[in-house]
Amino acid sequence: MKKILSIETEIEALKIKDLLESKGIPHIIRSFHDSAYDGLFQGQQGWGVLMADPEHEAEILKLLKE
Repeated sequence: MKKILSIETEIEALKIKDLLESKGIPHIIRSFHDSAYDGLFQGQQGWGVLMADPEHEAEILKLLKE
């Protein structure tokens, strides 16, 4: 798996998740939230990242552009 893009908000993450699941594209959405630090790293690094196999990268980016 490789980082495809950074995600800025939880709402954006949910929309991306729904889109990729509807297309059957395997992926992982990883949040930077850490309860021990009360989300400190989300302020510095964004909400999280979208990770997927490199062979799906072009298809994912095309879907997100549309």
